Amino acid sequence: MNRETSRAKWLTFALMMAALASAVLLGCGVKSSPIPPEAARPEKILGLEAANAKDGIRLTWPRPETYANGQKMRDLGGFTISRAEEGKPVEKIGDIQVHDEGRYQVQHTFTFIDGATILRKTYHYQVTSNTTDGYVSEPSNDVTIMRKAASAPPNPENFVVPTPVPLR
Repeated sequence: MNRETSRAKWLTFALMMAALASAVLLGCGVKSSPIPPEAARPEKILGLEAANAKDGIRLTWPRPETYANGQKMRDLGGFTISRAEEGKPVEKIGDIQVHDEGRYQVQHTFTFIDGATILRKTYHYQVTSNTTDGYVSEPSNDVTIMRKAASAPPNPENFVVPTPVPLR
């Protein structure tokens, strides 16, 4: 019996040493120093543009490339589009999910059509971006536009090609 007790103590000691060595060598799993949440969110979108389209108001904006702290971003998760009518509060009107992380070619410009607009009304738009783990950017630049009927594209049947003028 004495030999079995000694063997059990030795096995317990060996397992404790292996666990301690694993904890020391592996650490806690953090590979870099932590960063504050305000630095982990995407950079603010500054290129939001709006135009009248056949189906409503078309919004376009560029893809945020970096975090607020300037580091390259690789985990863009999506966008939230917000609208305010004159004299009314801001409301969320849409979400766009981004699923191109890890792909060779990513989408650099995004578009959203707001089809729930009324002619001759003025609207204000903003877009926020978010990462896959939930960090949200500051709202983009504010774009204001009055909904108008979109101009018709040129008709090929009666389109007149300008006459070339010789260079002097």
